[in-house]
Amino acid sequence: MNTADVHQFLRCATPDAWVEAALKNLDILLIDHANCEKKAAGTALNLMYKYIDNFDLLNKMSRLAREELRHFEQVIALIKKRKIPYTPISASRYAAELRKGIRTYEPAKLIDTLIVGAIIEARSCERFEKIAPLLDDELGKFYLSLLKSESRHFMDYLNLARHAAGDQDIQARVDYFLDKEKHLVSSQDEVFRFHSGVPGA
Repeated sequence: MNTADVHQFLRCATPDAWVEAALKNLDILLIDHANCEKKAAGTALNLMYKYIDNFDLLNKMSRLAREELRHFEQVIALIKKRKIPYTPISASRYAAELRKGIRTYEPAKLIDTLIVGAIIEARSCERFEKIAPLLDDELGKFYLSLLKSESRHFMDYLNLARHAAGDQDIQARVDYFLDKEKHLVSSQDEVFRFHSGVPGA
């Protein structure tokens, strides 16, 4: 998987203002990154519990959950090594706002949930790649090491969405969520988080 596919998929690049804020708030970046890895593993496990007859989904989500938990372990190791207090912080509005658009009936609910998962993984991959060259050597190498798995997660989610849709074309739903995601990434946020938009004044 080449990250060029991620860039082609997303509707916009991460704003430079977010990158500047990230470099000034590395403690928050790492804490929120750890939280995102936990949530990603939880999302995968929830899908495994809900859709037990979808063997392709079960296998891909099982692998994804293991990888996300491994990433979580790596992030908290960095947090501990850097003597950063791992304190509770609020989540960004990003994922919650995307999920508000998910339809409530099946199989549309599964299709939309998987599309949102693909977008979140694609944005994570794009941000890791964008900020990695600007970080210290240890953190920069770690973030670059995540690109392969994050880009694969993106494609796994997208392919599962296509499979769940059967003969139905999902592009209209992909476009809908990508437009929402572009707005969230480009608009102003009150707090800085890994998936936040442009930091407010």
